[in-house]
Amino acid sequence: MNKKILIDLIGVLLIALVVVVGYKLSPLLLPRSDVVIQPDPTCSLQRGSCRVALPAGGSVELTMGSLPIPLARPFEVRLVIEGLAPARVEVDFAGVDMNMGYNRTRFAERGNGLYAADVTLPVCITGMMEWQATVLIEAGGQRIAIPWRFATGGAA
Repeated sequence: MNKKILIDLIGVLLIALVVVVGYKLSPLLLPRSDVVIQPDPTCSLQRGSCRVALPAGGSVELTMGSLPIPLARPFEVRLVIEGLAPARVEVDFAGVDMNMGYNRTRFAERGNGLYAADVTLPVCITGMMEWQATVLIEAGGQRIAIPWRFATGGAA
């Protein structure tokens, strides 16, 4: 009987440990944002650059370095930020209808508001895939999220 109680107690402690670890790691998987800026849905990253205005002035422009946007092949993503001096800039790629795993990259500053990152999107076996590229900008104690959508592997 004592052995069963000990096993149950170990099980409860393991569950509590998983909850605490999940809570501590959740900002990596589910990024917090203070401001979400919705880009123009008619702008297509498969055709060229897309720009959004920042609420406090300035703008952010995202450009995919290769068109059409390739799968399973590295390509450069460029970001031009005007009117804001970010402390950290990242892009998080997520499948809209299919979990494609953790795919976040930090941008490197190139000077004059230009940031660049080399990324590789995984292949989707179903052909056409809808993606969301969320640009995450940390500046002035705030985290800004800009979620752009695009499609690969078919009609863009």
